[in-house]
Amino acid sequence: MPDKRSAGLLLFRRTPDGGGPQVLIGHMGGPFWAARSEAAWSIPKGEYESDEAPEDAARREFAEELGLPAPDGAWLALGENRQRNGKLVTVWAVEADLDPERVVPGTFTMEWPRGSGVLTEFPEIDRVGWFGLTEAEPLLVAGQRVFLERLAAHLAGT
Repeated sequence: MPDKRSAGLLLFRRTPDGGGPQVLIGHMGGPFWAARSEAAWSIPKGEYESDEAPEDAARREFAEELGLPAPDGAWLALGENRQRNGKLVTVWAVEADLDPERVVPGTFTMEWPRGSGVLTEFPEIDRVGWFGLTEAEPLLVAGQRVFLERLAAHLAGT
């Protein structure tokens, strides 16, 4: 069986006050993540099959998770990283601004409570926000933190 692959798009913006760049990340929806903050946020991303280009998957997943089209702009490749669950994640960054109030998250359905036979719908991402790189690091799931480091290195010209 081939590895599970996921692709995503990390928006970043430069702050006018010189406070450094900010990234847009989303808090994962559903009952497991509801009371958590640290390591409970994610770059908008999702799985794709071998017949779909990862860039197309990143664009599609951004739209599905946030309810908005991926913004125009140059895509900066931040590479791949294998998460603890074995999934290979590929991420690009795009410099763009987005009002979190405009987000209309996609949903997923799962049995909740477990074993109840009741299917309940939850948002894929229950909120989004702009965070400085240092502030975002502990919020992101561990396997995605490397993308912040790579973005910072790119922005610093290294």
